[in-house]
Amino acid sequence: MVDRTAGLVCGAAALLAGPGYRVELLSLGAGLQAIRWAATFAIVGAALALVATLVLLLAGERRSRQIAAAALAINLVVAGPPLHMYRQGQHLPHIHDISTDTDNPPKFVAVAEIRKGARNPLDYKPAVAAEQKQGYPDIAPLMLDAAPTQTLERAERTARAMGWEIVDVAPQDMRIVATETTLLFGFKDDVVIRIMPHAQRSIVDVRSLSRVGGSDFGANANRIRAFLTKLAAS
Repeated sequence: MVDRTAGLVCGAAALLAGPGYRVELLSLGAGLQAIRWAATFAIVGAALALVATLVLLLAGERRSRQIAAAALAINLVVAGPPLHMYRQGQHLPHIHDISTDTDNPPKFVAVAEIRKGARNPLDYKPAVAAEQKQGYPDIAPLMLDAAPTQTLERAERTARAMGWEIVDVAPQDMRIVATETTLLFGFKDDVVIRIMPHAQRSIVDVRSLSRVGGSDFGANANRIRAFLTKLAAS
């Protein structure tokens, strides 16, 4: 019972950390620390529950074994996401600015005002390109068999369908700027989509930049992949 209750408490702490940060009851550091401690206690709880489950299995205690197994499941569910993020942090590059074009990345326009106070600047750092190519070698421009104007319309529809807030659409520059807000902590990441003509086709480049955080745990790369996949299928 204790292990199961501990798992539920840890789960509540992890889930409330994000909303607590969003309403400014917790600092970012405090919110992340709450998740770390919740995961740590959940791992300990899972270990204890596993031992208890095995002991009760050998003893033939069915009712108590079911309770221990439930405690094990709860603690594993709580510890799973933070452990996954930790694993990603160990293997993915420590960057937060991802672009399909690292030589001439799309430039952010119309977000300078809304990014006031953001910890991460808009300037693209060349050193990021080498890290991105090593960590995300699949991130590349998308070629579409459509005119740029048609591609721009499709890109805007796709961005809206993904729930992004459209900040600016500039047909004269073939550019869309949008913002996505993450679910738990409410982090805001900005995205710029650039369309360039190529014969009778279009080249689509996307850049996604976090406002806060040194590492994005793969969020920006995943966002670009998802967008380009949906755009290609639209």
